[in-house]
Amino acid sequence: MEPVKIFYVKKEYLETHTGNKVSRKASVKGTQNIHLSGKCIISPGVMIRGDLAPVKIGKNTIIREDVVVRPSYKRAKGHLKYMTMHIGDYVYIGENSIICAAKIGNNVYIGKNCIISHRCVLKDNSRVEDNTILHPDTEVPPFTLYGGHPGMYKSDLPDSTIFIHTEFAQGFYNKFIAS
Repeated sequence: MEPVKIFYVKKEYLETHTGNKVSRKASVKGTQNIHLSGKCIISPGVMIRGDLAPVKIGKNTIIREDVVVRPSYKRAKGHLKYMTMHIGDYVYIGENSIICAAKIGNNVYIGKNCIISHRCVLKDNSRVEDNTILHPDTEVPPFTLYGGHPGMYKSDLPDSTIFIHTEFAQGFYNKFIAS
């Protein structure tokens, strides 16, 4: 899982003083409700819906191309109430995924083409395989691998997962280089 160097055109990204790199081709709505903790990469085609509810994204989180990040909701007295979305530190979200989870913990890897439905909770040090669909209200326990449609438990992950996911996210950020 060693990341290779990825070169990007510097003028196509906004870089914050905390090291966040946000593509100018990303659609970020409700910027006042979006908090990036530092060293995050937001790729082209990403849509983050901070206009619905606050979105809090931890440090060294990588959101790849064409991902939709939309806060989850619950029904209350006949109305929809959007909830704050929390994405932890050292999270990787693969291309073309749709994320509506209530909470994603630290050191989580989500593959490409995944759908993480409303109110899902992904605990720390978990992994979701490519092309997985998690139905609403699914909870992925720590140190587990989920996959398939519908997303189901596949196996336990080793205790070293915390280090593997952390090093992967840090390595990806460090090898994301301006050309």
